[in-house]
Amino acid sequence: MTENHHTPAIDLAVLDMAGTTVADGGLVEQAFAAAAERLGVTPGSPEHTRQLDYVRATMGESKISVFRHLFGDEDRAQRANTAFEGAYHDLVDGGRCAPLPGAAEAIETLRKAGIKVVLTTGFSRATQDRILDALGWRELAELTLCPADAGRGRPYPDMVLTALLRTGTDDVRAVAVCGDTSYDMLTGRRAGASVVAGVLTGAHGREQLTGAGATHVLPSIAGLPELLTGRAA
Repeated sequence: MTENHHTPAIDLAVLDMAGTTVADGGLVEQAFAAAAERLGVTPGSPEHTRQLDYVRATMGESKISVFRHLFGDEDRAQRANTAFEGAYHDLVDGGRCAPLPGAAEAIETLRKAGIKVVLTTGFSRATQDRILDALGWRELAELTLCPADAGRGRPYPDMVLTALLRTGTDDVRAVAVCGDTSYDMLTGRRAGASVVAGVLTGAHGREQLTGAGATHVLPSIAGLPELLTGRAA
């Protein structure tokens, strides 16, 4: 039997949330500042600046992993994570969470074209659900995944590969990954996705995205349906 070596059409789109489909508006940094203060890190201090730089550099990574790196021991990391989530939930509940323009329409267009859509995040399930509820997005995508659902968060390929397994997608080359951070790009490349698209609506710019392996860089998620199907959202 001859194996088909042609790259298959895209069957699955794995999309990041904050900064890609959901407007971040600095909420991660605000929630981090609240968490750091709770653990005794003074805003404006050299230590605070160092930690904030790390948070910016690792946008997209599982938040508990970030806190483990910053605070060392598990107890402090868990306390920081709890404080971060509480602050982020307050911001979401206060109406500070909004979809990026064209995001919901792009997801609907992809699904109408027969492409399965999975939303992924570096947040916990509780935070992810809070965002989905605030936006009324519970039914928008085929599936939503957080790091705990997959084993490891970004930049590991686990969430993309879990999305492939859970949606019954046959080939890693039939997967497109889209996100706003270098870690999203690394995740897509490590998972074997044939399209790894960066968007310029979030944390990282064109240079960081292409440096981490983006196959395409788009102004926003609104351009993804046309890239994958030739149809505009």
